[in-house]
Amino acid sequence: MKTIKVLAVLTLFITLNSCTKDDDVQPQFQIETNTVTNLHAPQIGGIDQMGNPQPISGEFTKFDFSSGSITTSATEWDIAFRATSIIINGGVSFESTDEPERSGNAAAYMATGTMDMVNAVNTSLLEQDSVNGYVLSDWYTYAGPPTHLISPTAGKILVIRTRDGKYAKVEILSYYKDAPENPDAFADEERYYTFNFVYQPNEGETSFNN
Repeated sequence: MKTIKVLAVLTLFITLNSCTKDDDVQPQFQIETNTVTNLHAPQIGGIDQMGNPQPISGEFTKFDFSSGSITTSATEWDIAFRATSIIINGGVSFESTDEPERSGNAAAYMATGTMDMVNAVNTSLLEQDSVNGYVLSDWYTYAGPPTHLISPTAGKILVIRTRDGKYAKVEILSYYKDAPENPDAFADEERYYTFNFVYQPNEGETSFNN
């Protein structure tokens, strides 16, 4: 009888301990892959038709990776766009007119390679926006005359820590509406971003592999 009681108690202990461990395991969410088309990022001012610089202003178009969409929330955004400027919800303002308030802890860096090659986040490279400039300011190349094209810099991937400690990688495909294969800066509407992104929804997980 004593042996039976001991075995029963041991079985109950193992069962309870197993349940406790199972309860402690956090659910793992699937990595998300998506494409955003024609995210409009207008601005007021800039270079006028005579080539003269004018004061720049206008609201940034804010984007939230967790929902995979544009947002108007004052706090729940990760990156934001205005013309060629891309800012993150972390750090401090560059003191540009109409920048949204940064309330998160986002950070970013530019990785060299393709989307497939960037398999994980190098956290030692993460930086935040500052009074010295935007972390992601080098995402594009300006061709100058005669084409005046703005093109995503080849082989550059944006790696981003979101406002709440998740991670994403972004490949910008085009700055022109409907992402024409051979854009014409004089004929195609500009300030329309098309980009691929991969979002890692598990907090603290730096790998982009399932």
